[in-house]
Amino acid sequence: MSKKFTRSTKETKIKTSVKIYGNGKAKINTGIQYLNHMLEIFSFHSLIDIKLDAAGDLIHHIAEDVGISLGNCISNELGERNGIRRFGSSSVPMDDALASASIDLAKRSYTVIELKIEKEGVEDMVSEDIYHFIRSLTTAINCNIHINVEYGENDHHKIEAAFKALALAFRKAVSVDLKRKGTPSSKGLM
Repeated sequence: MSKKFTRSTKETKIKTSVKIYGNGKAKINTGIQYLNHMLEIFSFHSLIDIKLDAAGDLIHHIAEDVGISLGNCISNELGERNGIRRFGSSSVPMDDALASASIDLAKRSYTVIELKIEKEGVEDMVSEDIYHFIRSLTTAINCNIHINVEYGENDHHKIEAAFKALALAFRKAVSVDLKRKGTPSSKGLM
């Protein structure tokens, strides 16, 4: 693992390390089974190696601080973001569901999320904590993430398709642009 990040508050204690140009290996324990599953999927499809261990008082606090920790770790690993493609997008089907995700790794934070979750929760997470995790991750990475579930019947499948699409979009955005030597911005700075 390249970059390590520790977040310790009165509510949570989280240790995170990532290797952006890895093999998609994950060792994740958040105490929230569905979040573990989504982060393992994200790791596998983005090819980012992630080690993450979290403990805390409430699922809401853990989901938020895992997003912050993972996002900070990824942002630190990206550094100045020189020589990368910067943009990535992907569309992923999963059984009944179809989701798309787009990302811009410019250092501006903005999130649009439409997961079309119909129930109050999925597995051991309430729906609002899934949204909150993604917003916390986006803010900590300091990027734009737009996720849209086009349709689907099963909430688990909709969210999983969204995480897979996000992983593939991220993988494209961080890929090395062999034609670009510096900052991927016409401003000369991100």
